[in-house]
Amino acid sequence: MIRARINRRKIVKRAWRWPKLGINWRAMLLPPALALALAVLLPLGREALDHPVGALVVEGPFQRVTAVQVQAAAAEGLQGGFLSLDLGELRDRVAALDWVDSVRVNRVWPDVVRVRITEHQAAASWGETGLLNIRGELFTTHARHPYAELPRLSGPTGSEQDVARLYLAVRGRLADAQLALDSLSMDARGAVEVVLGGGQRIKLGRHDVDARLQRFFAVVAPALAGEIERVEYVDLRYTNGFAIGWEAEVEPALAQFTESRNRG
Repeated sequence: MIRARINRRKIVKRAWRWPKLGINWRAMLLPPALALALAVLLPLGREALDHPVGALVVEGPFQRVTAVQVQAAAAEGLQGGFLSLDLGELRDRVAALDWVDSVRVNRVWPDVVRVRITEHQAAASWGETGLLNIRGELFTTHARHPYAELPRLSGPTGSEQDVARLYLAVRGRLADAQLALDSLSMDARGAVEVVLGGGQRIKLGRHDVDARLQRFFAVVAPALAGEIERVEYVDLRYTNGFAIGWEAEVEPALAQFTESRNRG
């Protein structure tokens, strides 16, 4: 007889339970608690450290601007605390001074504010009392003293950069031709005129100014070498050629030119 052994397991039903979640409540709650503490303590700490400014240090070349002027301009901007001080406002106050080109402002712990300025470099006078810097920017319209050593530029409001560009284009070439520049002007119509150091007027008109300047340096200036002092004006307002006005009635071979009725 074959006996079969049957393995019977007893099945026990267990009640269902919620699974245990491994949540670290301390780790979850610590960051918000720290953030809250920082949010409360930082303003308190900042307020405690925001003491009055103890010293103002002013640096610069001080050729046209004085340290006293900078200090006076910055004074009202130093009313706040060391940390709450508005550096941008302080910078704007100092930058508004004549001759101040750029300003750098920074804090130096624990209570020092440092102001460093650079000054404009005047390249030409503008109109009666204005001055242009080396970038052709009009940085003051009421210069206190005349600057006779500077070339005189003038033109309608808003033409400063165009006139300055022309000046920068001709000054080197005039020096190469051993000619001095007295003034360069643009009238309300846009017509340009250059006056040389000897009083000779170079009329360039409104149109093709660059091409006419090229004609002057390539043709007129070499042809007038040795005769320039006798010239009253050179009129380049022709499509092809130029006209010369002489101070006295002379008839040099140079008086021949090509004339066009189409003038600008």
